[in-house]
Amino acid sequence: MKRAESCKFRDCFHIAEPGCAVLETLLAGVCGSEIHMFHGHHPLQKSIVLGHEIVGRVVALGEGLEHDGAGEPLAVDDIVSVTYFQFCGECASCTRGELNWCERALDGWVRPPDEAPHFVGTMGTHYYVEAQQWIFKLPDNVTPRMAAAANCALAQVVNAVEAADVRPGQRVVVQGAGGLGLYAVGLLKERGATVVPIDGVDLRLERAKAFGADHVVDFKEYGTAEWRRQRIGELIGEGGADAVMDMTGNTAAFVEGIGLVRRGGRLIEVGMVLPGNEVTIDLGAMARGGVTVIPSHRYEPRHLHEALGFLSRNADRLPFEEMIDAVYPLDRVAEAIEDSAARKVTRAAICP
Repeated sequence: MKRAESCKFRDCFHIAEPGCAVLETLLAGVCGSEIHMFHGHHPLQKSIVLGHEIVGRVVALGEGLEHDGAGEPLAVDDIVSVTYFQFCGECASCTRGELNWCERALDGWVRPPDEAPHFVGTMGTHYYVEAQQWIFKLPDNVTPRMAAAANCALAQVVNAVEAADVRPGQRVVVQGAGGLGLYAVGLLKERGATVVPIDGVDLRLERAKAFGADHVVDFKEYGTAEWRRQRIGELIGEGGADAVMDMTGNTAAFVEGIGLVRRGGRLIEVGMVLPGNEVTIDLGAMARGGVTVIPSHRYEPRHLHEALGFLSRNADRLPFEEMIDAVYPLDRVAEAIEDSAARKVTRAAICP
Protein backbone atom coordinates (compact mmCIF):
# COMPACT_ATOMS: atom_id res chain seq x y z
CA MET A 1 0.00 0.00 0.00
CA LYS A 2 1.44 3.36 -1.03
CA ARG A 3 1.49 5.76 1.92
CA ALA A 4 0.56 9.42 2.00
CA GLU A 5 4.21 10.42 2.32
CA SER A 6 3.63 14.03 1.34
CA CYS A 7 0.63 14.87 3.53
CA LYS A 8 1.05 17.87 5.78
CA PHE A 9 0.74 17.06 9.47
CA ARG A 10 -2.35 19.22 9.96
CA ASP A 11 -4.08 17.66 6.96
CA CYS A 12 -3.56 14.03 7.99
CA PHE A 13 -6.78 14.00 10.01
CA HIS A 14 -8.72 14.00 6.74
CA ILE A 15 -6.54 11.81 4.52
CA ALA A 16 -7.27 8.10 4.23
CA GLU A 17 -5.84 6.01 1.44
CA PRO A 18 -7.92 3.24 -0.24
CA GLY A 19 -9.16 0.74 2.33
CA CYS A 20 -7.90 2.85 5.24
CA ALA A 21 -9.59 5.12 7.77
CA VAL A 22 -8.83 7.93 10.20
CA LEU A 23 -10.42 7.92 13.65
CA GLU A 24 -10.78 10.63 16.23
CA THR A 25 -9.74 8.98 19.50
CA LEU A 26 -12.57 8.96 22.03
CA LEU A 27 -10.90 6.66 24.57
CA ALA A 28 -7.55 4.87 24.51
CA GLY A 29 -7.12 2.12 27.07
CA VAL A 30 -3.94 1.66 29.10
CA CYS A 31 -2.88 -1.96 28.63
CA GLY A 32 -0.13 -3.79 30.49
CA SER A 33 1.97 -3.63 27.33
CA GLU A 34 2.08 0.17 27.57
CA ILE A 35 3.38 -0.15 31.12
CA HIS A 36 6.15 -2.48 29.94
CA MET A 37 7.05 -0.21 27.01
CA PHE A 38 7.05 2.92 29.16
CA HIS A 39 9.52 1.30 31.55
CA GLY A 40 11.71 -0.12 28.78
CA HIS A 41 10.82 -3.77 29.38
CA HIS A 42 9.18 -4.51 26.03
CA PRO A 43 10.92 -5.66 22.81
CA LEU A 44 9.20 -3.00 20.67
CA GLN A 45 11.31 0.06 19.93
CA LYS A 46 10.79 2.97 22.31
CA SER A 47 10.29 5.55 19.54
CA ILE A 48 6.79 4.30 18.64
CA VAL A 49 3.55 6.08 19.51
CA LEU A 50 2.18 4.41 22.63
CA GLY A 51 -1.28 2.89 22.73
CA HIS A 52 -3.24 0.19 20.94
CA GLU A 53 -6.60 -0.02 22.73
CA ILE A 54 -9.14 2.39 21.23
CA VAL A 55 -12.71 3.41 20.62
CA GLY A 56 -12.90 6.10 17.95
CA ARG A 57 -15.18 8.17 15.77
CA VAL A 58 -14.66 7.82 12.02
CA VAL A 59 -13.54 11.14 10.49
CA ALA A 60 -12.27 9.88 7.11
CA LEU A 61 -12.80 6.74 5.04
CA GLY A 62 -10.61 5.68 2.14
CA GLU A 63 -12.01 4.56 -1.18
CA GLY A 64 -13.57 1.11 -1.05
CA LEU A 65 -14.10 1.03 2.72
CA GLU A 66 -17.90 1.02 2.72
CA HIS A 67 -18.60 -1.74 5.26
CA ASP A 68 -17.13 -2.90 8.55
CA GLY A 69 -15.77 -6.37 9.18
CA ALA A 70 -19.24 -7.73 9.89
CA GLY A 71 -20.71 -6.34 6.67
CA GLU A 72 -22.46 -3.38 8.31
CA PRO A 73 -22.50 -0.08 6.36
CA LEU A 74 -19.70 2.20 7.55
CA ALA A 75 -19.82 5.99 7.44
CA VAL A 76 -18.16 9.09 8.84
CA ASP A 77 -19.18 9.70 12.49
CA ASP A 78 -19.71 6.00 13.24
CA ILE A 79 -18.22 4.86 16.57
CA VAL A 80 -15.91 1.89 16.04
CA SER A 81 -13.39 -0.50 17.50
CA VAL A 82 -10.51 -1.87 15.42
CA THR A 83 -8.02 -4.72 15.54
CA TYR A 84 -4.86 -3.09 16.86
CA PHE A 85 -2.66 -5.25 14.62
CA GLN A 86 -2.84 -6.17 10.95
CA PHE A 87 -3.38 -9.40 9.05
CA CYS A 88 -1.18 -9.37 5.95
CA GLY A 89 -2.82 -12.39 4.32
CA GLU A 90 0.48 -13.39 2.70
CA CYS A 91 2.82 -14.79 5.35
CA ALA A 92 2.99 -18.48 6.25
CA SER A 93 0.79 -18.02 9.33
CA CYS A 94 -1.93 -16.14 7.46
CA THR A 95 -1.99 -18.62 4.58
CA ARG A 96 -2.46 -21.41 7.14
CA GLY A 97 -5.44 -19.51 8.52
CA GLU A 98 -3.64 -18.70 11.79
CA LEU A 99 -4.28 -14.97 11.55
CA ASN A 100 -3.39 -14.14 15.14
CA TRP A 101 0.17 -15.30 14.43
CA CYS A 102 0.62 -13.02 11.39
CA GLU A 103 4.35 -12.44 10.94
CA ARG A 104 3.77 -8.78 9.99
CA ALA A 105 1.16 -8.12 12.66
CA LEU A 106 2.78 -5.01 14.13
CA ASP A 107 4.37 -3.52 11.01
CA GLY A 108 1.86 -0.67 10.99
CA TRP A 109 2.49 0.21 14.63
CA VAL A 110 6.27 0.16 15.03
CA ARG A 111 6.91 3.30 12.99
CA PRO A 112 8.14 6.56 14.53
CA PRO A 113 5.61 9.40 14.78
CA ASP A 114 7.45 11.63 12.29
CA GLU A 115 6.77 9.12 9.52
CA ALA A 116 3.44 9.36 7.67
CA PRO A 117 0.67 8.59 8.45
CA HIS A 118 1.98 9.66 11.90
CA PHE A 119 -1.02 8.58 14.01
CA VAL A 120 -0.17 4.89 14.36
CA GLY A 121 -0.63 4.63 18.15
CA THR A 122 -3.88 5.27 19.98
CA MET A 123 -2.55 7.69 22.60
CA GLY A 124 -3.11 10.72 20.40
CA THR A 125 -5.96 12.83 19.18
CA HIS A 126 -6.37 10.66 16.06
CA TYR A 127 -5.55 7.15 14.89
CA TYR A 128 -4.83 5.86 11.38
CA VAL A 129 -6.33 2.47 10.50
CA GLU A 130 -4.42 0.50 7.87
CA ALA A 131 -6.14 -1.49 5.12
CA GLN A 132 -4.96 -4.75 6.74
CA GLN A 133 -6.76 -3.97 10.00
CA TRP A 134 -10.42 -4.75 10.66
CA ILE A 135 -13.03 -2.23 11.80
CA PHE A 136 -16.25 -3.05 13.68
CA LYS A 137 -19.05 -0.67 14.61
CA LEU A 138 -20.09 -0.61 18.25
CA PRO A 139 -23.56 -2.05 18.93
CA ASP A 140 -26.10 0.65 19.79
CA ASN A 141 -26.22 -0.30 23.48
CA VAL A 142 -22.43 -0.39 23.94
CA THR A 143 -20.84 2.87 25.10
CA PRO A 144 -17.25 3.91 24.31
CA ARG A 145 -16.33 3.43 27.96
CA MET A 146 -17.65 -0.14 27.90
CA ALA A 147 -15.64 -0.94 24.78
CA ALA A 148 -12.43 0.95 25.53
CA ALA A 149 -10.47 -2.29 26.04
CA ALA A 150 -12.47 -4.51 23.69
CA ASN A 151 -9.88 -4.57 20.90
CA CYS A 152 -7.12 -5.94 23.09
CA ALA A 153 -8.03 -7.24 26.55
CA LEU A 154 -11.54 -8.54 25.85
CA ALA A 155 -10.90 -9.92 22.35
CA GLN A 156 -7.74 -11.59 23.67
CA VAL A 157 -9.73 -13.27 26.44
CA VAL A 158 -12.43 -14.35 23.96
CA ASN A 159 -9.67 -16.14 22.06
CA ALA A 160 -8.26 -17.67 25.26
CA VAL A 161 -11.63 -18.92 26.53
CA GLU A 162 -12.29 -20.48 23.14
CA ALA A 163 -8.87 -22.19 23.28
CA ALA A 164 -9.67 -23.45 26.79
CA ASP A 165 -12.75 -25.24 25.41
CA VAL A 166 -14.65 -24.73 28.67
CA ARG A 167 -18.00 -26.49 28.83
CA PRO A 168 -21.00 -26.06 31.18
CA GLY A 169 -20.31 -27.35 34.67
CA GLN A 170 -16.53 -27.29 34.39
CA ARG A 171 -14.42 -25.67 37.10
CA VAL A 172 -12.02 -22.88 36.16
CA VAL A 173 -9.47 -20.99 38.25
CA VAL A 174 -8.57 -17.52 36.98
CA GLN A 175 -5.21 -16.24 38.22
CA GLY A 176 -5.49 -12.45 38.43
CA ALA A 177 -8.63 -10.30 38.56
CA GLY A 178 -7.47 -7.24 36.66
CA GLY A 179 -9.04 -6.34 33.33
CA LEU A 180 -8.19 -9.67 31.69
CA GLY A 181 -9.33 -11.67 34.67
CA LEU A 182 -12.65 -9.85 35.05
CA TYR A 183 -13.46 -10.36 31.38
CA ALA A 184 -12.56 -14.03 31.78
CA VAL A 185 -14.93 -14.40 34.73
CA GLY A 186 -17.82 -12.93 32.74
CA LEU A 187 -17.13 -14.99 29.62
CA LEU A 188 -16.67 -18.21 31.58
CA LYS A 189 -19.87 -17.70 33.54
CA GLU A 190 -21.71 -17.16 30.25
CA ARG A 191 -20.43 -20.61 29.25
CA GLY A 192 -21.86 -22.13 32.43
CA ALA A 193 -18.59 -22.73 34.29
CA THR A 194 -17.85 -22.53 38.01
CA VAL A 195 -15.24 -19.77 38.30
CA VAL A 196 -12.78 -18.98 41.09
CA PRO A 197 -10.43 -16.00 40.61
CA ILE A 198 -7.30 -15.44 42.71
CA ASP A 199 -6.06 -11.93 43.51
CA GLY A 200 -4.84 -9.82 46.41
CA VAL A 201 -6.51 -6.48 45.68
CA ASP A 202 -9.82 -5.94 47.48
CA LEU A 203 -11.38 -3.85 44.72
CA ARG A 204 -10.56 -6.45 42.10
CA LEU A 205 -12.02 -9.26 44.18
CA GLU A 206 -15.22 -7.29 44.74
CA ARG A 207 -15.50 -6.63 41.00
CA ALA A 208 -14.90 -10.32 40.30
CA LYS A 209 -17.95 -11.11 42.41
CA ALA A 210 -19.95 -8.53 40.44
CA PHE A 211 -18.87 -10.28 37.24
CA GLY A 212 -20.28 -13.55 38.56
CA ALA A 213 -17.42 -15.31 40.34
CA ASP A 214 -18.70 -18.24 42.39
CA HIS A 215 -15.90 -17.86 44.95
CA VAL A 216 -12.76 -15.74 45.31
CA VAL A 217 -9.39 -16.55 46.86
CA ASP A 218 -7.56 -13.64 48.49
CA PHE A 219 -3.75 -13.65 48.48
CA LYS A 220 -3.77 -11.78 51.77
CA GLU A 221 -5.75 -14.51 53.47
CA TYR A 222 -4.06 -17.47 51.77
CA GLY A 223 -0.46 -16.36 51.59
CA THR A 224 1.28 -19.44 50.16
CA ALA A 225 0.76 -21.54 47.06
CA GLU A 226 -0.04 -24.57 49.21
CA TRP A 227 -2.68 -22.71 51.22
CA ARG A 228 -4.26 -21.48 48.00
CA ARG A 229 -4.24 -24.98 46.53
CA GLN A 230 -5.93 -26.36 49.63
CA ARG A 231 -8.52 -23.59 49.62
CA ILE A 232 -9.37 -24.12 45.96
CA GLY A 233 -9.67 -27.85 46.68
CA GLU A 234 -12.22 -27.03 49.39
CA LEU A 235 -14.18 -24.85 46.98
CA ILE A 236 -14.23 -26.94 43.81
CA GLY A 237 -13.00 -30.41 44.82
CA GLU A 238 -9.64 -31.94 45.62
CA GLY A 239 -9.06 -33.21 42.08
CA GLY A 240 -8.26 -29.73 40.82
CA ALA A 241 -9.62 -27.41 38.16
CA ASP A 242 -10.60 -28.48 34.68
CA ALA A 243 -8.79 -25.38 33.45
CA VAL A 244 -6.58 -22.68 34.92
CA MET A 245 -6.22 -19.35 33.11
CA ASP A 246 -3.11 -17.32 34.00
CA MET A 247 -3.77 -13.61 33.43
CA THR A 248 -0.98 -12.30 35.65
CA GLY A 249 2.20 -12.23 33.60
CA ASN A 250 3.95 -13.65 36.68
CA THR A 251 6.19 -16.70 36.35
CA ALA A 252 5.38 -17.90 39.86
CA ALA A 253 1.68 -17.93 38.94
CA PHE A 254 2.41 -20.18 35.96
CA VAL A 255 4.21 -22.73 38.12
CA GLU A 256 1.48 -22.54 40.75
CA GLY A 257 -1.20 -22.90 38.10
CA ILE A 258 0.14 -26.26 36.95
CA GLY A 259 -0.41 -27.55 40.48
CA LEU A 260 -4.04 -26.40 40.42
CA VAL A 261 -4.99 -28.34 37.28
CA ARG A 262 -6.70 -31.73 37.53
CA ARG A 263 -5.32 -34.80 35.75
CA GLY A 264 -5.91 -34.34 32.05
CA GLY A 265 -6.73 -30.65 32.55
CA ARG A 266 -5.28 -27.60 30.86
CA LEU A 267 -3.50 -24.37 31.69
CA ILE A 268 -4.07 -21.42 29.37
CA GLU A 269 -1.28 -18.85 29.46
CA VAL A 270 -2.49 -15.36 28.55
CA GLY A 271 -0.63 -12.84 30.68
CA MET A 272 2.97 -13.79 29.88
CA VAL A 273 4.01 -11.99 26.69
CA LEU A 274 7.49 -10.61 27.42
CA PRO A 275 10.56 -12.61 26.39
CA GLY A 276 13.10 -13.76 28.93
CA ASN A 277 10.72 -15.10 31.58
CA GLU A 278 12.03 -18.51 32.56
CA VAL A 279 10.60 -21.08 34.97
CA THR A 280 11.68 -24.46 36.31
CA ILE A 281 8.95 -27.09 36.14
CA ASP A 282 8.74 -30.83 36.68
CA LEU A 283 8.03 -32.12 33.18
CA GLY A 284 7.61 -35.64 34.50
CA ALA A 285 4.83 -34.52 36.83
CA MET A 286 3.18 -32.68 33.97
CA ALA A 287 3.36 -35.75 31.75
CA ARG A 288 2.00 -38.07 34.44
CA GLY A 289 -0.79 -35.61 35.13
CA GLY A 290 -1.59 -35.12 31.46
CA VAL A 291 -1.51 -31.33 31.83
CA THR A 292 -1.87 -29.43 28.54
CA VAL A 293 -0.39 -25.92 28.36
CA ILE A 294 -2.07 -23.68 25.77
CA PRO A 295 -0.55 -20.28 24.96
CA SER A 296 -2.96 -17.57 23.80
CA HIS A 297 -1.63 -14.49 22.03
CA ARG A 298 -3.61 -11.86 20.13
CA TYR A 299 -6.79 -13.03 18.36
CA GLU A 300 -8.59 -13.40 15.04
CA PRO A 301 -10.84 -10.62 13.64
CA ARG A 302 -13.98 -12.57 14.52
CA HIS A 303 -12.96 -12.53 18.18
CA LEU A 304 -13.27 -8.74 18.28
CA HIS A 305 -16.73 -8.97 16.75
CA GLU A 306 -17.65 -11.62 19.33
CA ALA A 307 -16.23 -9.39 22.10
CA LEU A 308 -18.53 -6.54 21.10
CA GLY A 309 -21.44 -8.99 21.01
CA PHE A 310 -20.59 -10.13 24.55
CA LEU A 311 -20.66 -6.52 25.72
CA SER A 312 -24.00 -5.95 24.01
CA ARG A 313 -25.62 -9.10 25.45
CA ASN A 314 -24.53 -8.22 28.97
CA ALA A 315 -24.69 -4.42 28.84
CA ASP A 316 -27.44 -4.25 31.48
CA ARG A 317 -26.12 -7.09 33.62
CA LEU A 318 -22.37 -6.68 34.11
CA PRO A 319 -20.57 -3.51 35.31
CA PHE A 320 -18.37 -2.99 32.26
CA GLU A 321 -18.16 0.78 32.64
CA GLU A 322 -16.83 0.42 36.19
CA MET A 323 -13.78 -1.44 34.85
CA ILE A 324 -12.53 1.83 33.36
CA ASP A 325 -12.35 3.46 36.76
CA ALA A 326 -9.94 6.29 35.89
CA VAL A 327 -9.87 8.54 32.82
CA TYR A 328 -6.93 10.87 32.20
CA PRO A 329 -6.36 13.69 29.68
CA LEU A 330 -3.66 13.26 27.05
CA ASP A 331 -1.12 15.34 28.95
CA ARG A 332 -1.31 12.95 31.92
CA VAL A 333 -0.41 9.74 30.07
CA ALA A 334 2.61 9.13 32.31
CA GLU A 335 0.44 9.42 35.42
CA ALA A 336 -2.11 7.01 33.95
CA ILE A 337 0.61 4.46 33.25
CA GLU A 338 2.21 4.79 36.69
CA ASP A 339 -1.16 4.50 38.46
CA SER A 340 -1.91 1.40 36.41
CA ALA A 341 1.47 -0.11 37.24
CA ALA A 342 0.88 0.55 40.95
CA ARG A 343 -2.58 -1.07 40.71
CA LYS A 344 -4.25 2.08 41.97
CA VAL A 345 -6.85 1.56 39.24
CA THR A 346 -8.39 -1.51 37.65
CA ARG A 347 -8.20 -0.14 34.12
CA ALA A 348 -7.22 3.36 33.02
CA ALA A 349 -8.08 5.18 29.79
CA ILE A 350 -6.89 8.30 28.02
CA CYS A 351 -9.45 10.82 26.74
CA PRO A 352 -7.75 13.33 24.40
